[in-house]
Amino acid sequence: MVVVVSKDGIGRLAVGTLAVAAVVIAGVAVFVVYPETLTDLFGVVFALGAALVGLKIAGTVATSLFPGYDVAEVAVEGPITRDGSGGPLPSSPRATPADDIVDEIDRADADDSVDALLLKLNTPGGEVVPSDDIRLAAERFDGPTIAYTTDVCASGGYWIASGCDELWAREGSIVGSIGVIGSRVNASELAEKVGLSYERFAAGEYKDAGTPLKELEEDEREYLQGLIDDYYETFVERVSDGRDLETEFVRDTEARIYLGEQAHEMGLVDELGTRRELEDELADRLETDAVTVEEFEPQRPLMSRVGAGAQRVAYAFGAGIAGLGQDRGFRLRS
Repeated sequence: MVVVVSKDGIGRLAVGTLAVAAVVIAGVAVFVVYPETLTDLFGVVFALGAALVGLKIAGTVATSLFPGYDVAEVAVEGPITRDGSGGPLPSSPRATPADDIVDEIDRADADDSVDALLLKLNTPGGEVVPSDDIRLAAERFDGPTIAYTTDVCASGGYWIASGCDELWAREGSIVGSIGVIGSRVNASELAEKVGLSYERFAAGEYKDAGTPLKELEEDEREYLQGLIDDYYETFVERVSDGRDLETEFVRDTEARIYLGEQAHEMGLVDELGTRRELEDELADRLETDAVTVEEFEPQRPLMSRVGAGAQRVAYAFGAGIAGLGQDRGFRLRS
């Protein structure tokens, strides 16, 4: 059996060996003279602690100098929002904070060890501008960018995929939904029943268009629909340019969703395959025996992680209420 060790692996091994040697030398030096007093004993304990810390630092340095990976993976999972929340009430704990995703893609782009980017897309879509920010980050990446999905790549997720070189999916993946939706709750009749009335104080004719407590006027409906139409045209253009598809073909999908196999036949997906097949194909393109993938994830402080845990609990008990709270006004999403 022939074992092949990479250059990075040799580098990490060398740094680790030097660190272990330093610890051994320090240990021998400390224990040559047996501690005769309590002070000496504390000195031994301190020296051992310092040696362990040094060993950990050496491991971190070795990983930094010789990363051992050549492909970065960034995951976009769940609804896409600006900061991972859906408003004042808890949203799904798996919501995607677009700003964090953009930061991770940019960090991967700045990493000299990264030769390619895998963008994992398992999302039903979300807000328009945050989706476009992630798409732009993928376009900026200097190297091959491949989006892939196993479950759902719809709406805002497909918007993001249009900024990648390719899109891979499975036969049973859900792909498409190239469309934009805006919604509002009409609570005017309910307000009237409970004795509430809407009194307007606004400057600008359409400043309160879509307010739930009043009936929607026809000109307001046309105004809001115009916003939806403008976003839709932008979506069609992004997909047409990024995926090299005719604009009329994209419009003709009428925001339908397709299974991966049909999406592939239509040209909405480039390749069908498993994650392993994707990595094998990427290794061929990078002219290497195999790729090593590193997951790039946002680094959150302790209090942020505690807050996320509390949010999951709140979501578990109040998802229905949160959903109602999110629809208190006119909302736009892809």
